[in-house]
Amino acid sequence: MTTKLKITAIKPYPVWVGTRNQMLVKVETDQGIFGWGESGLSGRERAVAGAIEHYREFLIGRDPMQIGRIWQEIYRSQYFEGGRVLQAAISAIDIALHDIKGKALEVPVYELLGGKQRDRIPTFASTGDDSEGDVAIERARELRAQGWQTIRFFPVGQSSRDIFEPRESIGATASMLNKAREALGDEVVLGIDYHHRLSVAEAASFCNKLGRGVLDFLEEPIRDETPEAYESLRTMTAIPFAIGEEFASKWQFLPYIERGIHQFNRLDVCNVGGITEAMKVAGWSEAHYVDLMPHNPLGPVCTAATIHLAAAVPNFAWLETRAPERKLGFDNSEFFPVQPRLDGPDYPVSDQPGLGVEINEEAIQAQSFRFWEAPHLKRRDGSVTNW
Repeated sequence: MTTKLKITAIKPYPVWVGTRNQMLVKVETDQGIFGWGESGLSGRERAVAGAIEHYREFLIGRDPMQIGRIWQEIYRSQYFEGGRVLQAAISAIDIALHDIKGKALEVPVYELLGGKQRDRIPTFASTGDDSEGDVAIERARELRAQGWQTIRFFPVGQSSRDIFEPRESIGATASMLNKAREALGDEVVLGIDYHHRLSVAEAASFCNKLGRGVLDFLEEPIRDETPEAYESLRTMTAIPFAIGEEFASKWQFLPYIERGIHQFNRLDVCNVGGITEAMKVAGWSEAHYVDLMPHNPLGPVCTAATIHLAAAVPNFAWLETRAPERKLGFDNSEFFPVQPRLDGPDYPVSDQPGLGVEINEEAIQAQSFRFWEAPHLKRRDGSVTNW
């Protein structure tokens, strides 16, 4: 880099990868240095692309190295600031700007965040949302044999595309988990993601059906809009909570961190506002002894960005990943020829400049967006319930 960089193009690419769309963003500069970002708002990619196209109108010509200033301008230069769609767009742009800055300075992104505090990023793997009962326990045994010490289950009924009855799920799920703890022993960290499908009363009943010490974390048992509801549930169980994958700013994390409601932040770097906002949440969490347990459900750009975040912060627990044999296709090597690869249950931290991800732009340009919508679940009485 010899002179000041200028942004020359911002290109949103909502593309079908594997079994979902990914919202990828490329930011280009006048010196040929470019960066890639990703949005995490799965199922609403076109809305995010529209926001990115709007921001593009006033970001062309700006200095991409001024990441913090650009973040503030995008967020604050509108009366109706924030919200999940806009924050997902900001996240993708922010990650791409970090990729550019790392490449321009010829350093990995973690060097922009204070340097590397760990060489390998431990992960947790899941049994799969289509595995229930003894099948899920056997799948957990396989993951344990492959080296995972932290394993996440899903509730009975998780894979339904039509009916989900919470009261029918909680008893069968508690029974499965009680057996899983007995089968796997006390050294394995066990958790479950209830995908915010329960009420406070249902979540409390579920916890009461578990043996003492069975679960090490309970993820998203209820919806997040009302912190007071989580505070009420907190008084009914001692199980640590893992919350936050839906949060779209540091302000949404505020009551949860400062009131001591949860113990693990399921922060999503592609939804919360990018690496810039994630680092602020991480520091705030450190001051309250809350560990990061990042949400990482989609593509390699998100994985790479989160690895750099995880490498740079002290208060980190595990990064979400998928066991390779699940083969959902989100890490398609044709689209992502260079990407993070698991080494056993860990991700080695890349020392390549920027994020350390390469994308075959010609291939993704040829891959069209496909409409995808999460199942619209109902209860047996016909009422709508959460997916």
